[in-house]
Amino acid sequence: MPKVFISNKFKRSLRKFVRSNLDLQRKIEQTVTTMEKDLFSPPLGTHKLSGKLLGLLSCSCGYDCRIVFSLTTDDNNEQVIVLLDIGTHDEVY
Repeated sequence: MPKVFISNKFKRSLRKFVRSNLDLQRKIEQTVTTMEKDLFSPPLGTHKLSGKLLGLLSCSCGYDCRIVFSLTTDDNNEQVIVLLDIGTHDEVY
């Protein structure tokens, strides 16, 4: 199971995005848990990005909620999911 690393930018974007919306916050937590178990689970809609975000991936965590992340490996050659940004489609792309 891959590890998840949360960047400072993701933390700031998350605080701004959820703004005391507990239902959305729970949905995001469930999405991250699903990402840890199966990054390419169909409900996530994980896909590669292009353009200025080339090399990154994105998944859905609800109707208009996207998580932008990268996949790397650590020193032990284990997969690490680095959460980079979260927001609406227009905010993150």
